[in-house]
Amino acid sequence: MAENSPSEVLAGGAVLALAFGFLVYAANSAGLGAGADGQYELTASFRSAEGVSVGTDVRLAGVKVGTVTGLDLNPQTFRADARFTVKDDIVLPDDSTAVVASEGLLGGTFLELVPGGSPFDLEPGDEMLDTQGAVSLISLLLKFVSSGEDTP
Repeated sequence: MAENSPSEVLAGGAVLALAFGFLVYAANSAGLGAGADGQYELTASFRSAEGVSVGTDVRLAGVKVGTVTGLDLNPQTFRADARFTVKDDIVLPDDSTAVVASEGLLGGTFLELVPGGSPFDLEPGDEMLDTQGAVSLISLLLKFVSSGEDTP
């Protein structure tokens, strides 16, 4: 068996260390790290959760504060029930609003939290009652086009 020179061993070790570092960085960026440590879960029910899926960002004032962890159709209400996490250091009033928002015409969708003014706070596992579903760009365009047809 051929012997490897010390420089080859060092180069191989450096490549392995770099690859491991990249994997750790990628896992943390994707939210696959240590789990839900430092986070609590909330739920909300939406008329339309179009564009929202597991892994979608939850933002407050444009800053990511959590992630959507589950999305299911409620067969009794025919609404989309979402479960999402929020960082522990973010305390939301119980009259806060959850909005399915878009980054722009061609941008992605995210769940935006709008804080309310109540003196009482949401607890882990609570449901946000005030929600606004996704607005369909196609239906807005159709309304705009059809409103122009009525004028003589």
